Amino acid sequence: MTVKKPENQSFEESMQELEGIVDSLEQGDLSLEQSMALFERGLGLSQASQTKLNNAEQKIQILLDKNNDQTLEPFDGEAEEL
Repeated sequence: MTVKKPENQSFEESMQELEGIVDSLEQGDLSLEQSMALFERGLGLSQASQTKLNNAEQKIQILLDKNNDQTLEPFDGEAEEL
């Protein structure tokens, strides 16, 4: 099986792989070398995912700027239900 570079994976693929890495590391059945390799892979996935999120936010801001000059507000996770 070919492993994609983190920057070539979709955001969803990266998140799914990160979940698998966390599960593997939490089990504690890996050698130090295996754990370090997975940790390094996880860092790469995390950084690539953060870049994708930042790019998406920039695109949204550009679209909002083109339409009525609205600004983004921080998401607090407690949105009111309709």
